[in-house]
Amino acid sequence: MNNDTTTPKPAAEWQLRSVCSTRLFALLAVGAVLLAISAHRSEVDKGLADSGRAIVAVVRGKPESSRVARGWLRFLSHAFPLVIASYEPIENPEEFDPDTLPAFAYRDTKYPIKDTMGDVVRYVDAVVKPIGYLTYVGGLLVQTIEIAIWGTILSVLISIPLAYFGAAGYTPNRFFYNVARAICSMNRAIPELIAALVFAVAYGQGAWAGILALGVHTSGFLGKFFADDIENAAKGPQEALASTGANKLKVLRYAVLPQVMPQFLAYGQYILERNVRSATVLGIVGAGGIGVELNERWKQFDYGHVSTILLAIFITVFILEQIAQRVRARLIGE
Repeated sequence: MNNDTTTPKPAAEWQLRSVCSTRLFALLAVGAVLLAISAHRSEVDKGLADSGRAIVAVVRGKPESSRVARGWLRFLSHAFPLVIASYEPIENPEEFDPDTLPAFAYRDTKYPIKDTMGDVVRYVDAVVKPIGYLTYVGGLLVQTIEIAIWGTILSVLISIPLAYFGAAGYTPNRFFYNVARAICSMNRAIPELIAALVFAVAYGQGAWAGILALGVHTSGFLGKFFADDIENAAKGPQEALASTGANKLKVLRYAVLPQVMPQFLAYGQYILERNVRSATVLGIVGAGGIGVELNERWKQFDYGHVSTILLAIFITVFILEQIAQRVRARLIGE
């Protein structure tokens, strides 16, 4: 009996594989050259140089000498304080009835109206709601969350059949496998903004176009992730259940899903958070949500309003993450 495979080699014959090699250095050199060319084409060198000059200008106390520093200072100087109040000009002050004021609202006969540079250009007689704008932003955020939730639901519904037919070992044949994988790749390749524009042509601008855009785009990610996890699941339980005569659906249900469900839930949580952020951007093309307001305020240089919206989005995403973590922990029994 030959025991060569079990007998350890003498220490003198041990060899450590070299980490560095001529081939590796050549590949790194080629990669560095390509990155350098790409950096110049993508203006990375220019951006880094401008950023460096801005830092030096700020450190020297001369931010006005740098275009980048001036831009940042202009934004930050108008981004705070946050705007949470709203106002409605009174068209006919003589006929105004104070008893019609909403709760906590008050009349300001000299409410300042500012231009894009923050200078007061005129005063108006207006009804001021102390948290009116914050309430308005909250309502738009609720709509944004609804768009994200429905987009995630649609994404899951689309990705389930794509995952089944795109998983080797469960797809009926190679044709279905290639078609499912191709659809996932196509959905991932179409940006949400482009998809929203296409759906807006058919359905008009609004929340439904945003829901379809998010659902179709993110289904490409979920379909691929789900299929890959199904393929990478431990084979032992699957083979044991299949040996009892169970069909593919039963094997998938009882041997695969218990293994991959925690990861599936994590993917769903990530897609939901991603859709909340993406739904904000989709508002730029009129697909509903808070993005419409954000885009309009940005065009008008109302940076105080922009800061309020951005902070509200951050808080919303953070809260959703905490809720999703708790729900996931309960579902998987942590």
